[in-house]
Amino acid sequence: MSEITRVGVDLAKAVIQVNAVDACGKLVTNRQLNRDKFLPLCSQLPPGCLVAMEACGGAHHWARKLEAMGLNAKIIAAHLVAPYRLQGKAGKNDANDAAAVCEAASRPNMRFVPVKTTVQQGILSVHRLREGLKEERTASINRIRGMLTEFGLVASKSPEKLREKLTEMLEDASNDLSGLARLVIQEAYHQWNDLDKRIGWCDERISAHVKDDAQAKTAKELMGVGSVTASAVVATVGNFHQFKNGAQFGAWLGLTPRQNSSGGKTSLGGITKRGDMYLRMLLIQGAKSAVVTAHMRSDPISKWLYQLREKSGWQKAAVAMANKNARILWAMMTKGCHFDPLHMSVKPVGPETATT
Repeated sequence: MSEITRVGVDLAKAVIQVNAVDACGKLVTNRQLNRDKFLPLCSQLPPGCLVAMEACGGAHHWARKLEAMGLNAKIIAAHLVAPYRLQGKAGKNDANDAAAVCEAASRPNMRFVPVKTTVQQGILSVHRLREGLKEERTASINRIRGMLTEFGLVASKSPEKLREKLTEMLEDASNDLSGLARLVIQEAYHQWNDLDKRIGWCDERISAHVKDDAQAKTAKELMGVGSVTASAVVATVGNFHQFKNGAQFGAWLGLTPRQNSSGGKTSLGGITKRGDMYLRMLLIQGAKSAVVTAHMRSDPISKWLYQLREKSGWQKAAVAMANKNARILWAMMTKGCHFDPLHMSVKPVGPETATT
């Protein structure tokens, strides 16, 4: 075990595949272990040995365990591992996946997923629960609308309008609602109210996180960034210094254009949509509110945003604003400064420019 320098791990629920190589890249072992035998094996590895695994459920847990043992634990996104599988899609199995992870980890320019702390994952679990409850609430509202429509009762699309008329519809004896249908709709309405309370509980936890976290407070200062977005971005990213600039952070979120350039000719398409889908969605949704109210403000960003909306439409303006917010977030978090809507960025003066 002392000759092992790099280990690729393919995680599963019951078994873990381990692919280990030495300093020359020669295979030392490629075997399958039970979960309870994985850490004892890793304890025999030399200190600082690189142990890489694919990003999946439980990857951050294992990475924290390995780091506590003095090993260099790394997590790689799945789409960055796939090109290193020698057999391609036809040869996908645990052994080949572990070998692909091991090979991908050896690349000098490989991008790794930062290991999250238990606190970060705790906050993100609240966000995950909130999104699930929102989907259930939408399904509950649509279920009520569908049942009412079967009896010739139609309400406005707004949930607030439906809530206002629902009690009146249930109490109106002149409509075609049967007795059993009224009971069913009442039960669905109680479920709707219960989901609202549960979502409110999640909002309270998120607000408490923003109140107690200095980074989240700073992030909330941006236009189009509320408590939910501020909490999610801090819990997801953690250390912003892992990105060398704001442009790299925006690209990590999938907010930069997709390129298909060749022969010196630049061709840009839509955004890549890579990275964290939830965080990207929050930034774009928040940017939409900034786009709608841009004409009411006189700061440079709002003026730029209003002109962009008139030129390219509000949807492209919202994505552009989300990308700008991502860059500003990186600058604020890495430099320890607060948001200044009147700030004007100035390009640094190079030696050649200074002498001319």
